[in-house]
Amino acid sequence: MRNLPVLMTSALEAGAAKLCHVWLITRRDGVVLGFTDHDADLTFQGVLCIAATGLTKGAAQQTLGTEGSGAVSGILSDGRITPADIEVGLYDETAIREYVIDWTSPDQFVLMSSGTLGRIEARGGVGDGASFVAHVEGPAAKLNRVIGRRFTHLCDAGLGDTRCGLSAPSGVCDKRYRTCREVYANTHNFRGFPDLPGEDFLTLYPRAGDALDGASRRQGSGR
Repeated sequence: MRNLPVLMTSALEAGAAKLCHVWLITRRDGVVLGFTDHDADLTFQGVLCIAATGLTKGAAQQTLGTEGSGAVSGILSDGRITPADIEVGLYDETAIREYVIDWTSPDQFVLMSSGTLGRIEARGGVGDGASFVAHVEGPAAKLNRVIGRRFTHLCDAGLGDTRCGLSAPSGVCDKRYRTCREVYANTHNFRGFPDLPGEDFLTLYPRAGDALDGASRRQGSGR
């Protein structure tokens, strides 16, 4: 339950509240941009919030909050957001906060939610006709991220990507070492761990007739 300012509560009870939504985006370089769904520009916390910029309350509700969502939150059409700034990553992992304020008295506000911009993409060209799609993540999104790599027998590179190193490959790849070796001859770029012991390794024991010569277990393996 949120605690509302006294004046805002009184206005709501009287049915005379003049409320709108404001979004503040803090870029990685410290620049703060403001947006509002009000029909006129307004200043909130010292930031000029541009009206009718396309970030709507309904769109933001789907992504702002505690859940880790990568859905599109809305479209921002604003000359302050340039493709060049997007390309250099000024909007990656930036903070975004949503407020409800009284547009006649901006010091009366309540913070509704906060999150981060997972990424922001340029759409629809450049200049006055450009639009930008913001992907907003809730505070819990970091809990769902994979940090580092997984140790598995399979390759975790994508066929033909920079880690795979193959140029314009044809066919499909099942991520196995044998496929990388026999089909693509690309074992020097294999991004898995073919010699990693499996679950059966825990139950292995020396048996008569086993070739205990220290040779690689990879030979003859389907991995």
